[in-house]
Amino acid sequence: MDSLLIAADSALRTLFARPRAVRPTPTTSDRTALSQLDPAEQRQAAALMRVNHVGEVCAQALYTAQALATRRPDLRRQFEDASREETDHLAWTRERIEELGSRPSLLNPLWYAGAFGIGLAAGRLGDRISLGFVVETERQVEAHLDSHLERLPAGDHASRAIVAQMKADEASHALRAREAGAAELPAPVRGLMRAAARVMTTTAHYI
Repeated sequence: MDSLLIAADSALRTLFARPRAVRPTPTTSDRTALSQLDPAEQRQAAALMRVNHVGEVCAQALYTAQALATRRPDLRRQFEDASREETDHLAWTRERIEELGSRPSLLNPLWYAGAFGIGLAAGRLGDRISLGFVVETERQVEAHLDSHLERLPAGDHASRAIVAQMKADEASHALRAREAGAAELPAPVRGLMRAAARVMTTTAHYI
């Protein structure tokens, strides 16, 4: 029952409450100015930040499920710490989407449910596999954020600052997971993860 309540609380907070960041939003000299972006650039930046927000919704689901699945208190704390850091990302991307005059993905409940199921399945396969899933997920997220730094409009310094900090945090999560004993996932599993991520990011870009 406790596990179900924790899972429900995480889902409700992620999907329906306004996230609150502990750390200040990464900034430039002027976060909100859109004068350097023409309408097409503004739409492109908003779509990319919506995709990043979906990634953070999934991160909340994954880490919550993995924390519930492990029996190691130290590993549970590690997953919970990572989840709290990802909450900053959730808040930053949500804020930036709104500054760009857009909205989060309409399919966030679906993304959350799918990610929670995947995280729970990874956790049930054992801690080393669960940690390996973290490493591979964060590796792919880093590559994804790198591509967004290339695709974001050159004048969108505010979004770029957020994405750069997110990339540094994801690398830290992967390093901690490797140090905790992560197993290397088989190539077919890594390929399936990339395919699933591609479907999610392509859909979230528009919906």
